[in-house]
Amino acid sequence: MEVMDRKTRQRIYIIIFGSNTKAGKLFDILLLIFILLSVLTVMLDSVPALHRNWQYWFIRAEWFFTVLFTLEYLLRIYSSPDKRGYIFSFYGIIDLLSILPTYLSLFFIGYKYLMVIRIIRLLRVFRILKLVQFLGASKVLMQSLKASRFKIFVFLEVVLTLVVILGSMMYLIEGPENGFDSIPRSIYWAIVTLTTVGYGDIAPQTIGGQALASLVMILGYAIIAVPTGIITVELTRQRSNTRIACTSCGNIDNDEDAQYCKQCGSQLEENSKSL
Repeated sequence: MEVMDRKTRQRIYIIIFGSNTKAGKLFDILLLIFILLSVLTVMLDSVPALHRNWQYWFIRAEWFFTVLFTLEYLLRIYSSPDKRGYIFSFYGIIDLLSILPTYLSLFFIGYKYLMVIRIIRLLRVFRILKLVQFLGASKVLMQSLKASRFKIFVFLEVVLTLVVILGSMMYLIEGPENGFDSIPRSIYWAIVTLTTVGYGDIAPQTIGGQALASLVMILGYAIIAVPTGIITVELTRQRSNTRIACTSCGNIDNDEDAQYCKQCGSQLEENSKSL
């Protein structure tokens, strides 16, 4: 009996966690389709006209997907050799969060719309479509963001100081009679204007206020370019650090995972040093 149970769990594990077998690929593809359909159901249910006419079917579809994903989650725990490891893993937490909103909606109104978090489960498409090699690019991006975090922090501190000063100035120039009835509201205007969003819900009416607004708009274009430049420099630096030098021709423009030199075609040695 124990041997049969072990074989059953192993068979389920290969189908659910594996993607190298036909059954595993079919399971993953069907899972992605059900995820997309469940998210689409939640989105359509939020449309008032559709909700009034199709509420009966939306509710049943939501519970169908929730029960289906709950069964899948329990089977993952049942078949996993490291149950605790799966439960507290990234995908394990996401799998749990994707089914909780429907159950919470029984006690709290509106929680069912949090089911859109299921869209995060589509990250499994990297494994299914064999796109794991592209994760190297995301690793370079994350390293660049991490390396530039202090510069970005200083930049945000400068921007925060600017919007406080500019907002306070606009409050003094325009005043409550022109819509700038408090410094926080004026700071909100400064943020919206500096980021070139420009909602238009508050606008200066005096010549002095309009002159300051013009200055803030021009300053906004200069500020937007700063974080882009910071991250671009770090991306270039990280990318250059992952290049492999060719010992035959000296070409240093070979990708980290390259096996042959793109210039002379020589095979890159395993001990070639990354620059």
